[in-house]
Amino acid sequence: MAVGLIALALVGAGVAWYGLAPRDPMAAGAAECRASKPTAERLKPLAKGEMAAVGVSNAPKPPPVIAFIGPEGQPMSLSDFKGKTILVNLWATWCVPCREEMPALDRLQAELGGPDFQVVAINVDTRNRDKPKAWLQENGIRNLAYHADPEGKLLQVLQKSGHVVGLPTTFVVDASGCEIALLKGPAEWASPDAVTFVKAALNRH
Repeated sequence: MAVGLIALALVGAGVAWYGLAPRDPMAAGAAECRASKPTAERLKPLAKGEMAAVGVSNAPKPPPVIAFIGPEGQPMSLSDFKGKTILVNLWATWCVPCREEMPALDRLQAELGGPDFQVVAINVDTRNRDKPKAWLQENGIRNLAYHADPEGKLLQVLQKSGHVVGLPTTFVVDASGCEIALLKGPAEWASPDAVTFVKAALNRH
């Protein structure tokens, strides 16, 4: 009898919880990210010059959930960076525009990287797993921590979400974990336009 009552109580709790749960996860995400809207509004007038192709979000939302490996080979996700604004860049050694923009991303990290900002460059090579690290060393990329998805799963997720149509792809996630800007294609990330854009995202003056 007691077991039956407990089971009923649990079912009742489940119904109550389900009733409170948001039905539309996208709407819930947009609501969760409402506080990020002023940051996005601050960025809109700065999407010009070298940053002209950047799409700044009208309704910031959590980015897709992606998994990758960190510098020590540990499993990571974007939520590991919460509390810090990140510029997430997807690149591959077989992608010529990716290779061309890596030195600029390295300089951007050197100039602005710190407790409140990091360039998170994620390599998506799947064949020769040692090649990307070797390429970074050979080309003097010293400031970017090495992140990778050698299994190729991350790209599938981001293709489905519409983030990726080709490489490179870059998106900005603010300190509260909300996506505020997306660029499909390369940019000159060490240019004054880019530095001003990122500083605005960080609310640095």
